[in-house]
Formats: sequence, structure tokens, C-alpha cells
Amino acid sequence: MTTNTAAVRTLATGKIETLKAAFVALILGLGLVYGAGFANSEGVHDAAHDSRHALSFPCH
Repeated sequence: MTTNTAAVRTLATGKIETLKAAFVALILGLGLVYGAGFANSEGVHDAAHDSRHALSFPCH
């Protein structure tokens, strides 16, 4: 039974690590989109805007 408990604990740890990675990726992605969308530099904003259009992502 010890092996089964260890397997469950390892599976739970793997799921937690996956959720952590997904959360960090989400926060970084939202930060990049927010930062480029409200950037003071017109070039950065225009580059992000053109990238959204290139990917057929509606932005306005």
C-alpha cells in the first residue's frame, strides 16, 4: 500500500506543478498583452497591433 500512496502523492505533486506553470504563463501572457496594448511607445503598440491582425485576432 505504500507504493500506491507514493504514486498518488507524486501524481498530485505533478498536477500542482502543472497548475503553477500554467498560472505563471497566464500572468506573463496577460502582462505582455497589457504592456504592449498600453505602451507609450507608438512603435511597440503598432507592432503588437499588427501582430494581432496577422493572427486574425480581433482587436477593435
